[in-house]
Amino acid sequence: MSDILDIDKRHIWHPFTQHASERDPVVVTGAKGACLFDEDGTEILDLISSWWTCIHGHGHPALVEALAVQAAKLDHVMFAGFTHAPAATLSQSLAGVLPGDLTKVFFSDNGSTAVEVALKLAFQYHRNRGESARTEFFAFEGGYHGDTLGAMSLGRGSNFFTLFEDLMCTVHATPYARTWEGDNAIGPREEDALEAFAKALDEHGNKAAAIIIEPLMQGASGFRFSRPEFVRQVSQMARDAGLLVIYDEVATGFGRTGTLFACEQVGFLPDIICLSKALTAGMLPMAVTVAREGVFEAFLSDKFDTALAHGHTFTANPLACAVACKSLELFKQDKALEKVAHIGARNRDQLARLMEHPRTEHARAMGCMLAFELAGSKGHYKTQDGERLRDWYLKNGLNIRPLGPTVYLMPPYCITDEQLTRAYDGLFAGLDQI
Repeated sequence: MSDILDIDKRHIWHPFTQHASERDPVVVTGAKGACLFDEDGTEILDLISSWWTCIHGHGHPALVEALAVQAAKLDHVMFAGFTHAPAATLSQSLAGVLPGDLTKVFFSDNGSTAVEVALKLAFQYHRNRGESARTEFFAFEGGYHGDTLGAMSLGRGSNFFTLFEDLMCTVHATPYARTWEGDNAIGPREEDALEAFAKALDEHGNKAAAIIIEPLMQGASGFRFSRPEFVRQVSQMARDAGLLVIYDEVATGFGRTGTLFACEQVGFLPDIICLSKALTAGMLPMAVTVAREGVFEAFLSDKFDTALAHGHTFTANPLACAVACKSLELFKQDKALEKVAHIGARNRDQLARLMEHPRTEHARAMGCMLAFELAGSKGHYKTQDGERLRDWYLKNGLNIRPLGPTVYLMPPYCITDEQLTRAYDGLFAGLDQI
């Protein structure tokens, strides 16, 4: 056992880990491009972009340089009563690439806090307008929006947080119309989901502040895809009922679905959008909650009571802002969306093979993402087959981490054709082993 692993076992409490039975973690000593390297020098293809963050790959020289240059100028300053160029530049850049008048940027630390900010915005928005009865929320069954208390409330339909239900605020979870390649029953399934949502709106809509949606894909619940028209119809129904519409694009933002933001494909302008994960391309933790002008204006008055009294110690950290600015520039300089389209085309080439494999079902592809379920495998976050596959893939140099029965790929955009071929060959070899 290495010294690092020994220290880890004595002191570290890992996320989503049962330490009484979990196998030892892999000691990673370096990373470059689409690859991780362990302490023995073994190369591991990072096919989930280290929890969906490292869109441009690890150690991109432009991001490293941006971090170093900013660190020499200004490392951190409190963001109440102060501002700085990296935050101003990033907010302007985000407003320039987001649709419509999504222009008011509130900084926080991660996806969960971005969602918490959105919930508080929606609640206080209605309160500031004299609509004090709107204290509840709508979400989809299977939705996952983070691990803080409000975010857990929204994710009560994901089965992650049953233990904490007594602490949660009121959220109405309605059916989600998921789909996959060759799905001939999606039309009736969407009609049933829309009918259920309409009924729930009739019963609870006048008490709800907002609906939150992961547009086009529910990530942590198993890469469950939906059609743009379904998301658009739900969004419009919610707006017509007086709810604010929040899009959680923590997982889908910055090119993952094929466009810079999934809402572009939906064709609907949300009132609030939450972004994190790929915002800094995996270099540093940061998130933003971006609101439309009309939402922001509801907080303006001559009384502090109407202001958003919320903040974080590392709000708009200059280092993270500088890296995020450079990451946005790389979308043009490195032609990132063209790379996503190429990965997507190669993923789609695998669909027929997946649909024919006896151990898979519900194969699907979107943007740079490829996913399917293990046929006959049941369970939630961890399953026996999923864990066996994860171990096999790691031993064969692939970081593929199934979500229960769902196996998925979400590689960095810098991945090469040779590496993709290696990934596909390994993916199927692992399936054949179980």
